[in-house]
Amino acid sequence: MNYLTAAILGVVQGITEFLPISSSAHLVFVQHLLPGFTQTGVFFDVMLHVATTVAVLIYFRKTLLLITPRQLLLLAIGSIPAAIAGVVFREEFELLFSSVFWAGITLAMSGVLNLFVDRAKTDRTKVGVLDAICIGIAQAVAIIPGISRSGATIFIGTFLGVERKKVAEFTFLLSIPAILGASVVQVLSHGFATNGATLEYLFGAVVAGVTAYFSIGFLLSTLTSKRYSYFGYYAIVVGLLTAFFLK
Repeated sequence: MNYLTAAILGVVQGITEFLPISSSAHLVFVQHLLPGFTQTGVFFDVMLHVATTVAVLIYFRKTLLLITPRQLLLLAIGSIPAAIAGVVFREEFELLFSSVFWAGITLAMSGVLNLFVDRAKTDRTKVGVLDAICIGIAQAVAIIPGISRSGATIFIGTFLGVERKKVAEFTFLLSIPAILGASVVQVLSHGFATNGATLEYLFGAVVAGVTAYFSIGFLLSTLTSKRYSYFGYYAIVVGLLTAFFLK
């Protein structure tokens, strides 16, 4: 892997990790298109995910400093479904990452969910226990490549009537243990192999982190301006084109 490839994948990860268009699907697509792309194990993908998690920590640093025991409990409750799914179905999920066709189909399905967020009637400003459980289940389902984690969780939260920006904030905070936990599992399973491209991996991670920071702000602005449905149209078109024309 060279620096250009690392930068391209870093930008793709940074833009798509928190936008409701599935970072996993886009990484599958782009890696498929890059000539001669290879990587030893999955450590580069892990580094990209950790970098985007750091972006969340920085963006929501003030919120994290003021977090309450109740909020911590809700985040713990919401993290349980993904933890169970990641352990029980890890091998099945990993096999799906090799299929461009299914990543495209599930991305299009995820896009359909995005179309309903702007229309949802949201009148609650707090996430409750039932909300946390349902959002956690949505996050677990989003382990499937192509199903956007932010898209699925924001859809469920707004469907339940929680204010859009509050759902998004809870979703971002919920991503911290989910991504870090999945990264630990991946490293324990596949190791730290970089095949001599350590600096390139680090460069790609920095690019991903910086890009992700600005992507978070962009997503929040679309929720307040009710332009979120554009992500749905994008995901449907790209998903279907990829599924049926990218070989």
